[in-house]
Amino acid sequence: MADKDNKKQRRLFQQPQGPKNGGPRRWLGIILYTAAFALMGYYFLGNPKEDTGTSKDLTYTKLKAYIEVGAIEKIVVTDDLQAKATVRPQNYSVVFGTQGAGENAKGTLKTQVPSLEEFSKYIDEVNASRKQKNEAAVDVKFDKSHDYWYLILVNVLPFVLIVLFFVYLSRGIGNMGGPGGIFGVGKAKAQIFDKDKKDKVTFKDVAGLYGAKQEVQEIVEFLKNPKKYTEIGAKIPKGALLVGPPGTGKTLLAKAVAGEADVPFFSMSGSDFVEMFVGVGASRVRDLFAQAKAKAPAIIFIDEIDAVGRSRSRGVTTGSNDERESTLNQLLTEMDGFGTNSGVIILAATNRADVLDSALLRAGRFDRQIHVELPDLQERKEVFQVHLRPIKLDDSVDLDFLSKQTPGFSGADIANVCNEAALIAARGGRKKVTKQDFMDAVDRIVGGLERKNKIMTEDEKRSIAFHEAGHATISWMLRWANPLVKVTIVPRGMALGAAWYLPEERQLTNEEHILDELCSLLGGRAAEQLFLNQTSTGALNDLERATKQAYAMVAFYGMSDKLKDVSFYDSTGRYEYGLTKPYSEQTATLIDTETQRIIAEQMARAKQILTEHAEGHHQLAQMLIEHEVITSEDVERVLGPRPWKSRGDELLEVNAAIAEAEYAKAKKKRAPRKKKTEEAQLNTEENTQTTQANEETTA
Repeated sequence: MADKDNKKQRRLFQQPQGPKNGGPRRWLGIILYTAAFALMGYYFLGNPKEDTGTSKDLTYTKLKAYIEVGAIEKIVVTDDLQAKATVRPQNYSVVFGTQGAGENAKGTLKTQVPSLEEFSKYIDEVNASRKQKNEAAVDVKFDKSHDYWYLILVNVLPFVLIVLFFVYLSRGIGNMGGPGGIFGVGKAKAQIFDKDKKDKVTFKDVAGLYGAKQEVQEIVEFLKNPKKYTEIGAKIPKGALLVGPPGTGKTLLAKAVAGEADVPFFSMSGSDFVEMFVGVGASRVRDLFAQAKAKAPAIIFIDEIDAVGRSRSRGVTTGSNDERESTLNQLLTEMDGFGTNSGVIILAATNRADVLDSALLRAGRFDRQIHVELPDLQERKEVFQVHLRPIKLDDSVDLDFLSKQTPGFSGADIANVCNEAALIAARGGRKKVTKQDFMDAVDRIVGGLERKNKIMTEDEKRSIAFHEAGHATISWMLRWANPLVKVTIVPRGMALGAAWYLPEERQLTNEEHILDELCSLLGGRAAEQLFLNQTSTGALNDLERATKQAYAMVAFYGMSDKLKDVSFYDSTGRYEYGLTKPYSEQTATLIDTETQRIIAEQMARAKQILTEHAEGHHQLAQMLIEHEVITSEDVERVLGPRPWKSRGDELLEVNAAIAEAEYAKAKKKRAPRKKKTEEAQLNTEENTQTTQANEETTA
């Protein structure tokens, strides 16, 4: 059984391979390139049969003059009446001049002879005359063979190479355009999911996302039983857009649709439509919809649709966006081109819905926008239950505690936490994953890796301890500040110290909430100024966050007395790429003044709180210097318990009460059934006893 599982896993991760050693197409490519380089070398380097040296064209009369004076050593005449005469080295200067002359000088004379018979007769006379004078005869050779290889290379091979090159492209050598080669580059690269796949994802594998699952399940149910909706005149939405932050499960939800729907499921990424060739994107859109219509009813899923569906009014430049816009125009046409009940439904996912074109989002194309948000407390617990199935857990692991420790985590983040905890446990040699392993995994993901080998002086350690103790003291004493979990002065990642909080997952944030968070952020800098009389660069991140929050209060939320109930927030993003702002210079100055006022007030408030609880602050700082890490229990022993209950605890109590009520309701429904069953059994026993008594009486 284990061998079968291993083979199955190897098949899942094994990439498809082509023929061994590339097959004949690979050798065809090698031959093509070799022939092309050989032809180029022949053209650039010349015919290797030609003699090197100085060459000169002249008339037949002039050649006869050089022959008669004895300057010619040998002559080669071809059957096309071309004569090449080699000049004697000692006569080189007579023919070509003094430049280049010498014992090894080589020179060639070329001319056209009248006829072979006449030239042969003339050479015989010259050699007879030179023989009488005891001079060397002229060596003459008649070459009657053509250079056929040269003719083939020059006249035939270029055309053969061109033909073979197009064959090379059409067969897809080099993986251009996928199957079909360059002529198939316009075909869609969609993956088709088989409904009979064994390891498919279903809705049971998707934890949380109640509203999103309900809307998507309705689409699947329509495809399975369309008569239920069409009989009363209902129409299924043409398209649904999954919108949400990264890692929330949009693609996983689409995979669940592919696993649940018994129809063809075409999956593509938005970047698959983009290609270097003009018109390819639009062609792939047409081919994708043609395939889906041929297999209707079907579902088309486009992941990261913002790669092709970006608004046409953003970042307009001449020529650079023509191809993407033509692809988007074709997509718009196809989505609104098929009938409502044709059985083709579009699903798409993006985390940048704000940059999508308005024509793409209108009703008739994407009728529904399904928001896939970050999981809340209860949903995080369900996500943990899914990802902890294959992990061996210790009895100390508490799912309620883990879900409270991971506010703001997406499903992908929770999966990473579970895997990181298992790695930490295996690294430590443990057989099961403990609660501390999960805590270390959360710290590793949020704050980075511990750098215990980083050496700090006592003054630096004291400064960091006072800074972090300032954060801890103020967050503990303010009602709406995030509850403290842990404080450390051990360097992690780029930070020299860190404080962990449990952010309150509020549905609505008031002005008091933001001001308390601002005061808590400024607690580190306030402690440095108040107790150490210094200002360090360690508060950079705190000041950045505080400034952005104060600016948002004034410019976006309308929480300023001088700019009350006014918001300059631009949800359309039109001012994102512009150089102008939606307010005047006087208003900009007023926004800056109000931002500085809010920060100054909260800084004074933080110093006042630290002054009132200076003794507790110093105790926390000393504990940090000695132990490097303190928890909320340590802070509670020093500063006393907080009089306010956190929203996370309230949510856990509400969820527990709801679960208990549902259990009692289900138990109440089962009680009458159990009573009826017991009565039926009692009646059966009584009937049996009566029958036995009658039989005994008869006997």
